Amino acid sequence: MATGASAGLASESAGSRWKAPRGLWRWAVRVAAVLAVLAVIATALVPALWPLTPSVADAPRRVTADLVAHGGRELRALPSPNRVGDAIIATENSRFESDFGLDVVSLARTALSKVTGGSDLGAATLEMQLAKNLYAPGTDIGARLRQVVLAFKLDVRYSKNDILRMYLGSAYYGHGYYGLPSASQGYFGLPPERLSWAQASLLAGLVQAPSAYDPYHRLDLAKVRQRHVLDRLVATKDLTPDQARAAAAAPLHLQ
Repeated sequence: MATGASAGLASESAGSRWKAPRGLWRWAVRVAAVLAVLAVIATALVPALWPLTPSVADAPRRVTADLVAHGGRELRALPSPNRVGDAIIATENSRFESDFGLDVVSLARTALSKVTGGSDLGAATLEMQLAKNLYAPGTDIGARLRQVVLAFKLDVRYSKNDILRMYLGSAYYGHGYYGLPSASQGYFGLPPERLSWAQASLLAGLVQAPSAYDPYHRLDLAKVRQRHVLDRLVATKDLTPDQARAAAAAPLHLQ
């Protein structure tokens, strides 16, 4: 009798094993399809467009020329500590150190979002943003493809430190401040290495939309953006939740 009951329980347990819902399988198929499309793009379009895009050997010279044109100060080496750089990586491109100029995970997520009618989550790496700033401005499909190819070229030619230095050194932070040294001095009267986490996270948030997050005229929105940057720093283990809360509450000492 006991043996029969045990067999019945075993049979019931086997029959009640978890099965993936059909919706989950559909999403898995979509993800696989998007990744397959991205693989085709990488293996076909990138080699085809490689000779049609310029060399990136002059990237440092272009950064310098852009700064001279706008009265900016050159960032000759990454600051230590590099809080703005850490904050920008956490917010804009958390897989920066391991990607190859293209963040396939973010690109697949964004492509899926577009297919399903969601919002554009963004997938531009720091290399792609640097390529856009220096070589291929624009947001149309042609410009995007050029930015992807140029991002590969930048990643092949330069170290991650060089790419980050050029990005920080050429980005626009609002109020006529081009490059991190000019922004750091202009907003806070400090060199980049002396910025607090509160100040660094504010600057990192400005890069996306300097006018929208203008700390002089839209401090409330700038603080919302700063909070997002700090949350990302917690997600990437650069800060603890307590440190992020302290930075969000700390005074900025804007000039």
